[in-house]
Amino acid sequence: MSSRNMAKQLFLHDLSTTFRQCPPHVRRFHPLNKPHDFPHRISLRSSFSPKTKASFSSSSSSSSKSNSKKVGFVDWYLRKLETYPVITKSITSSLIFTAADLTSQMITSSSSASYDLKRTFRMAIYGGLILGPSQHMWFNFLSKILPNRDLATTLKKILMGQAVFGPVINTVFFSYNGALQGKNGSEIIAMLKRDLLPTLLGGALFWPICDFVTFKYIPVHLQPLMNSSCAYVWTIYLSYMANRTNLTEA
Repeated sequence: MSSRNMAKQLFLHDLSTTFRQCPPHVRRFHPLNKPHDFPHRISLRSSFSPKTKASFSSSSSSSSKSNSKKVGFVDWYLRKLETYPVITKSITSSLIFTAADLTSQMITSSSSASYDLKRTFRMAIYGGLILGPSQHMWFNFLSKILPNRDLATTLKKILMGQAVFGPVINTVFFSYNGALQGKNGSEIIAMLKRDLLPTLLGGALFWPICDFVTFKYIPVHLQPLMNSSCAYVWTIYLSYMANRTNLTEA
């Protein structure tokens, strides 16, 4: 017997002796004590029927496909945000405003009333041509003059949004809708007097929470998406306010 084989036999003998000297609870769970597990596992795997194996493989493949589709859409959207930031944000805002107006009509209209597609079209145009580009410029402007994410800087951004962006964009919103509804200047001013201040007061209760999450935790290129997502809930109310017909109601 060669010296290599002798050394191997001595090593295995010493290992077996050491293992037998271990406490019972160690030997119970040590892999050397359960060589019979391996053929048992093999037999279990081989005992599956072809139909069961096919169902396992199909379920795993369908799960991986759905996950890849989700990841693929997110990657595609992020690439579009990087390549065409203004267009992507504008289309996103337009789709959200469309969905919000349809939801608003569904909630506020009677069951027999038909959808006002002209109204929905006005909201879609506003979201795409006005709000989307405005959000892009506003959030990029804030990130340049206030680049940090600490609490004090976040509060400053929220206050600027309430004092500057909110009043301006809501004035544009009501004026835009009034003009497309055929109202003259005096009627638009009357609508602003009636609706602008209540809207700003309501926004002061709603938007600071959304803005805090947006400015504190969301990257700059995704902030318009977060803002538009919050605006879905807000626009349901805003769309109702903008399309009230009786100027004398409270």
